[in-house]
Amino acid sequence: MFSAISLFNSYDLSVSEIVFVLLASFLLGMGKAGIKGLGVIIVLLMAIVFESKASTGILIPMMVFADILAVFYYHQHAQWRFLIKLLPMMVIGVLIGVWLGNRISPEFFKKLMAVFILLAVVIMFFLDAMKTRKIPNNPLFAGSMGLFSGITSMIGNLAGSFADIYFLAMRLPKNEFIGTAAWLFLIINVFKLPFHIFFWQTVSERSLFLNLILVPVIGLGFLLGVFIVKKLSNNLYRKFIFVATGIGAIFLLFN
Repeated sequence: MFSAISLFNSYDLSVSEIVFVLLASFLLGMGKAGIKGLGVIIVLLMAIVFESKASTGILIPMMVFADILAVFYYHQHAQWRFLIKLLPMMVIGVLIGVWLGNRISPEFFKKLMAVFILLAVVIMFFLDAMKTRKIPNNPLFAGSMGLFSGITSMIGNLAGSFADIYFLAMRLPKNEFIGTAAWLFLIINVFKLPFHIFFWQTVSERSLFLNLILVPVIGLGFLLGVFIVKKLSNNLYRKFIFVATGIGAIFLLFN
């Protein structure tokens, strides 16, 4: 208890900032359990407390831990054929994001991504209404979603929105959706970790100790998320992600 307080003090955090960090950790657990659309809120809460780039380094080990929980719980539902379509371009996107990280304003980048996310949501509503699979099955669609996911994952930990749109387009049932996303983000977040440690130097011994303290909060959020997901039908879950992703993009654009 005292070590946790001293660590928060070393970051010179106010009470409200500590609450933001705890809330972001709890929401992260819920999000990895399947309550999608929370990524924007998590990123913004952490960016309020820490400098924008530094917050990505604090978040990445927490995300890896939450991804491990999700893989452990949902691994049997993963659909590898969809994951493999996204992963190659996502890796390329991460590498582009490493290069862009020191060359673009995080604020400009996030607003640009918000526009792209909103555009993708509108396209998905259109495709849903038309009941067409022509565009989702196009390799260009999977490639572009993977590329955007990789770039946004490295720079702003916002990859979830683009990956969610792709999985929605593929009309995956909720458990397959969550299980496939769990494996995808575990792989990509582990891949990102060395870049944060050695290139951006946003992961340190102190930040890892903070991550360790937040593990129980992430776990509690994950348990609540699993409970909520079980109560949602596949159709209601799909509509929830549409709405949550759109709201998150609007919030990101105008925040």
